[in-house]
Amino acid sequence: MPTDAFPGAVCQITGKSLPLSQLMPANAVREPIVQLIKQQHPHWDPTGYISLEALNRYRTDFVEDVLQQEYGELSQLEKEVVSSISQNELLSRNVQTEYTEQLTFGERVADRIATFGGSWNFILLFLGFLVLWMLVNILAFFGRAFDPYPFILLNLILSCIAALQAPVIMMSQNRQEEKDRLRAEHDYQVNLKAELEIRQLHEKIDHLLMQQGQRLLQIQQIQLELLQEINARVGKEK
Repeated sequence: MPTDAFPGAVCQITGKSLPLSQLMPANAVREPIVQLIKQQHPHWDPTGYISLEALNRYRTDFVEDVLQQEYGELSQLEKEVVSSISQNELLSRNVQTEYTEQLTFGERVADRIATFGGSWNFILLFLGFLVLWMLVNILAFFGRAFDPYPFILLNLILSCIAALQAPVIMMSQNRQEEKDRLRAEHDYQVNLKAELEIRQLHEKIDHLLMQQGQRLLQIQQIQLELLQEINARVGKEK
């Protein structure tokens, strides 16, 4: 079996000679993945090596099988999670910043108008405008009211503002719903990846504990054999 004294070893899946930094000992691969490998490579040798690239492919296949058993057909979001696990990539990102950077000038203006139109500043300024309009026309500061009671021109302006403001607010609300949807999808991906990695971590720990237990049993057997040999030698000397 190749050891660390050699500059590299052969991957028993691809048959390529690679440095040890790109290889994983076969006995360190978890049992569920080993069973998956044996389906395609029945002559799997637990004392050999497997390349990290080949191991990542089998890890991807294993995670896909697990997800298909639990969720059925995989969606695009779940495929991205599987890919990120196999490539050791991060899924966490600032969805808000990414979405904001894609907005057009008109969409940014609409959002600002909707934000201002739903604030106390707008309400107070508009109330002041209404009061000023009414006072100017009631008291006729300029000698003649340009919009006398019942303020028909003011009603027309208010109707136009309402007609224009409603679609602007709806556009902004639609974008907010889109941002909420993207945020929910991102949270789902992060949570799913965390769940899968925690599950894999538990399996790795169980695998390591089993290996340690087997090694301890082997050490105990060796110790018992040594004790038996020592007792036999002592008995011969007597």
